[in-house]
Amino acid sequence: MKHAHTMNFGAQLLDSGGVLFRYWAPGLDRIELEREAAGNALAMQARDDGWHELEVPEAAAGDRYGFKLPDGLRVPDPASRRNPDDVHGASEVVDPHAYRWNDAEWRGRPWHEAVIYELHIGTFTPEGTFGAAQERLAEVAALGFTVIEIMPVADFPGQRGWGYDGVLLFAPDAAYGTPDELKALVDAAHALELTVLLDVVYNHFGPEGNYLHAGSPAFFNPAHQTPWGAAINYDGERSRTVRDFFVHNALYWVEEFRFDGLRMDAVHAIRDDTDIDIVQEICEALRDGPGREREIHIVLENDANGSHYLLRDEANAPRIATAQWNDDLHHAAHVLVTGERDGYYADYADDAVDSFGVALAQGFVYQGQPSPFRNGEHRGEPSAHLPLAAFVSFLQTHDQVGNRAFGDRISSLADPVLLRAAYACLLLSPHAPMLFMGEEYGASTPFLYFCDFGPELAAAVSEGRRAEFGGFAAFKDEAARASIPDPNAESTFVASKLRWDERADGAHAELLAHVRDLLTLRRERLMPRLAAHRTGGTHWRDGEALRVRWEVGGAAPERFAQLNLVANFGTAPIHALPLAGDLLYTSNTDHDAGPTWRLAPGAVCLTLEENPIA
Repeated sequence: MKHAHTMNFGAQLLDSGGVLFRYWAPGLDRIELEREAAGNALAMQARDDGWHELEVPEAAAGDRYGFKLPDGLRVPDPASRRNPDDVHGASEVVDPHAYRWNDAEWRGRPWHEAVIYELHIGTFTPEGTFGAAQERLAEVAALGFTVIEIMPVADFPGQRGWGYDGVLLFAPDAAYGTPDELKALVDAAHALELTVLLDVVYNHFGPEGNYLHAGSPAFFNPAHQTPWGAAINYDGERSRTVRDFFVHNALYWVEEFRFDGLRMDAVHAIRDDTDIDIVQEICEALRDGPGREREIHIVLENDANGSHYLLRDEANAPRIATAQWNDDLHHAAHVLVTGERDGYYADYADDAVDSFGVALAQGFVYQGQPSPFRNGEHRGEPSAHLPLAAFVSFLQTHDQVGNRAFGDRISSLADPVLLRAAYACLLLSPHAPMLFMGEEYGASTPFLYFCDFGPELAAAVSEGRRAEFGGFAAFKDEAARASIPDPNAESTFVASKLRWDERADGAHAELLAHVRDLLTLRRERLMPRLAAHRTGGTHWRDGEALRVRWEVGGAAPERFAQLNLVANFGTAPIHALPLAGDLLYTSNTDHDAGPTWRLAPGAVCLTLEENPIA
């Protein structure tokens, strides 16, 4: 099997031989094509719609090329499929049909089976490559994960970075490997029945290596200003071609690389006043295209808690996006297990147990009420009417670890007893749970913020990073700020690489076993029932105990069942009324304490109660 996505952007191999080169530069009267093999520059034909194009019969896959602007600036192809020498170098013509796929039978997995493992290619393995990551997939699948979510791989400046400063959105970063090696990674994942999502950034381009301002300024709309400057032009003059660029990018990753969907970064930062915004347009293009043949999922990051993107139809299928990252659950859980209350955690500190209960039962904590951290700004939309599979929930992500000064993981900050309880609540809930790589065994390695910018920008980023923490009491002193790792130092990147041998040692092995047991229980007892889950649940207090109840599928199609949870996140034992139903899971609970259960700190109990339809 061979797969390719056809589009107007980028260099296109022709069936008759040769290559059609195209570059969109409205307002520029002359663009020249430079091919390294030819050693000359050829004027491209300018069209009225802003496109410049040239067919070169002798060009072929593997050729290096670029474009020369009227002022003499040489730029890579904005839709380059590969840039072997990084973002400032020449692009390479790629044959998308060269890779032979082995996953002809793959149709994807339904979303109610999602258990997500977020990973960063560069630090997931010592080698930091697509090929090395492929070798570790079997271990991830065996543990009970069904989805891997890969942080952005679109070409970014330098040899190391998180990926959110990408500038060549169609080119897998050469530091990780070739396009075919990325395809082989996805192919191998499908053989293990793993869904693969790719993180993409459609709210901005990175600050280094973005030549679109010079060659195609129409890509940006100065009417909308963002922290990165003028917003991407999704709604101004000539925006149709810009929108097409990003729609094609989404389709490209799903059709040509066979990803099973995308995670769209920070959609709240996109500026688009059209009736059908670019987020909805991309989701519809994916569902009406590859989504007709296999399961395609779109996950959003949206700090605005916009539940309107998550609506379901009569068949419980997503109308727009499949799910959204749920920061609210993370924030509430973090306060519970660490006691930290600074910054945005203050919004959850008054009653973290109740906030955690709201998140477990309804998805969002903030559903329109004012946020003290945001100076009283109202945040969020109602979410209780949604199935909880619409929420990707977690106790940490690359953001929540990497945005700490020293990249501290939650296992180094939390009460271990309460942390184990939080994992039980998360992994045995109807949410779509997610763990960040290494979290499954409490990795000792940090995940620091790292990058590899040019000298001038590197200095600004390093200084800005340290100044950012100057408002915290722990970093008031200049010497303390100087101890924060330099994002541009290679040692910062190396320190963030996982140590896989830790998995077999002491507390790491114990946590790994705990996570494995929880995921086994989820797969065997809960997953078959989650397809029928349609709306949020309820939560309440039983004294100091937190109780949550969800409706899930019953033992027969015409029946339903109640999934009941009770947990103690306090510091002292408490007594609570027993849960009804068959006991699925218990920890730190004494069932022989008379008419009530005695729940030690960190106790969690889960039962399944069959009920007839009312």
